[in-house]
Amino acid sequence: MKRTQIVVVLLSLAVAAPALAKTYKYSYPNACSEMWPAVKATLADAEHYAQVKPDDEKMTAEYQPKHDVHVDVTGVLLQRINHVTLLPSGNGATCEMQIVSNYSGWGHDDKADFKKRVDESMVKLKAAPAAEPAKPAEESKPAKPAEPGK
Repeated sequence: MKRTQIVVVLLSLAVAAPALAKTYKYSYPNACSEMWPAVKATLADAEHYAQVKPDDEKMTAEYQPKHDVHVDVTGVLLQRINHVTLLPSGNGATCEMQIVSNYSGWGHDDKADFKKRVDESMVKLKAAPAAEPAKPAEESKPAKPAEPGK
């Protein structure tokens, strides 16, 4: 009888998991149009995310976090789809990133990991245009003909 009860409890947790999802909000001093490339670059990392479904027009995406190790049973059962949405705030000069995630555990913290990776992508994207442009190759000059006898 105990085995049946355990299975019922575990299945109930799996079914109730979406109800446990929370929305986490982070404000950025950037326009959402500047943030969206960083979000997409973050989600393009196949090592950390799978089943990515972005919507460029709405600046939203669904994604599944990938985890190497699950420390607990609920981490295995609660493989879920997370959501990210960018919403312009104020006069559109700032952006609010909303992450809907239902899991945070010993081995990983989905919302915080995602935010950290987006922040890192923002830094990389801002640094890329600031890099010094490549100098054009100098035209190769024909070598002087060797003087006879030398």
